[in-house]
Amino acid sequence: MANTYSQLYLHVVFAVAGRARLIPARHQQELNRYITGIVTNKGQKLLAVNGMPDHLHLLLNLRPDVAPSDIVRDIKANSARFINEQRWLPGGRFEWQRGFGAFSYAASQLATVIRYIEQQPQHHATRTFGEEYRSLLRLFGVPYDEQYLFSDPYAAPDSAE
Repeated sequence: MANTYSQLYLHVVFAVAGRARLIPARHQQELNRYITGIVTNKGQKLLAVNGMPDHLHLLLNLRPDVAPSDIVRDIKANSARFINEQRWLPGGRFEWQRGFGAFSYAASQLATVIRYIEQQPQHHATRTFGEEYRSLLRLFGVPYDEQYLFSDPYAAPDSAE
């Protein structure tokens, strides 16, 4: 797109289906590298990626011709397929939960966000993913319905937090 100039930084957060703790710590770096490849192959830039056994954080620098929902869909679909092909879950199938959180930042905030993503294990020594996610939603003024926050609206009612 000629004469289009942009600076789009997006912090994306999404969880394992049912918020199950299925991402083995021993595979986190391999998953991070794979996701970096997905983002790079889509012509985007990944500034940070890290997660916990039940969720993942990404900091993306997006071009304006890519919708956030499209790149997140591709990351989730391809990384889930990768995890299943690697058979990290013997006898089980890995899936990401529907939906995601996306929060925009200015260039002046990037170092802080990158540090936050890199320090996920330290953050989760004192707070759960649910507490972290609700905090981000409140910080950014994103309205949400608690009954759907961590559940699949198509799943049985007992799958909620």
